[in-house]
Amino acid sequence: MTTLDEVDRGLIHALHIDGRAPFSQIGQVLGVSTQTIARRYRRLRTEAGLRVVALPDAGGIGKAQWLVRLTTTTASAQNLANSLARRPDTSWVKLMSGGTEILLIVDVPLGAQTSRSLLLHDIPRTAGITGVSAHLVLHTYHGGPGVWHGHVNALNAAQRQQLQVNAGTPQPRTLASAETALLDALSRDGRTTLAELAAATGWSPATVTRRLTDLRTTGAIFFDVEFDDALFGASIQALLWMSVAPANLNAVATTLAGHEELAFVVATTGSANLVAQAMCQDPAALHRYLTGRLGTLEAIRTLETAPVLATVKAGGRTVSGLKSAPGGR
Repeated sequence: MTTLDEVDRGLIHALHIDGRAPFSQIGQVLGVSTQTIARRYRRLRTEAGLRVVALPDAGGIGKAQWLVRLTTTTASAQNLANSLARRPDTSWVKLMSGGTEILLIVDVPLGAQTSRSLLLHDIPRTAGITGVSAHLVLHTYHGGPGVWHGHVNALNAAQRQQLQVNAGTPQPRTLASAETALLDALSRDGRTTLAELAAATGWSPATVTRRLTDLRTTGAIFFDVEFDDALFGASIQALLWMSVAPANLNAVATTLAGHEELAFVVATTGSANLVAQAMCQDPAALHRYLTGRLGTLEAIRTLETAPVLATVKAGGRTVSGLKSAPGGR
């Protein structure tokens, strides 16, 4: 089994800060050679599924996101999850609750009433569906460019500063066709070379560099790191659906955003108006979190916990086969 030492953890933390940072820069920050970083990167890709990917910020490219919960029969859940993962308007698909629930994130252009074909037509007519609920994401408190705290605790403040990339507040914009081609290439491999990106877009390497810098600094895209989270001690994931009084929502969500157990925290429409994903070492650790840190927040009126069984699609990419809870948020 792969084990992580300080260099491995530092490399992963560095890639979360800047997914395209040169190995020479990462090596300098960590105090090791460029060759060591390159060798560790290749090993982690092979043995632990390490992958750097570029993802669009929904707000930065003029899209809204919906969390859609489907309850299903166990016989149809896997095939339905795989079918939903093939749709271009879904970015995340998770099989949950022992195989009787599917969670998907649907990306919808701003101004569209909903993704009509998915929410109002296709799903109600699909055999095996026993319930549907849709929740518009109103605000992200943690997630997106923010990451699970378990991945980013290896570097000190001075080291982080050396790798920091300035990014502004996302402003809605429409991606040009060549920018879409650029994002498509980077979504497959965020460390694709400038020469390969130039070939994919028809731009010169200098133009690629300029456009990529613009997309990053305006917040239209960000880089994420996919990895087997079990190697960081997170062998169980669960979605937490909470109901909080509106007057307390901002304070509670801000507090949760600082909890190291949580990978994302978003405010949504619906009776469960705060949704988070917990990542814990085992069921006992999840229980301690729910009854301890979370249990002390009296403003949380109701809480529903739904364990993640498998991730079928992550960051717009279909995962090969049903992926068990460890790995990929």
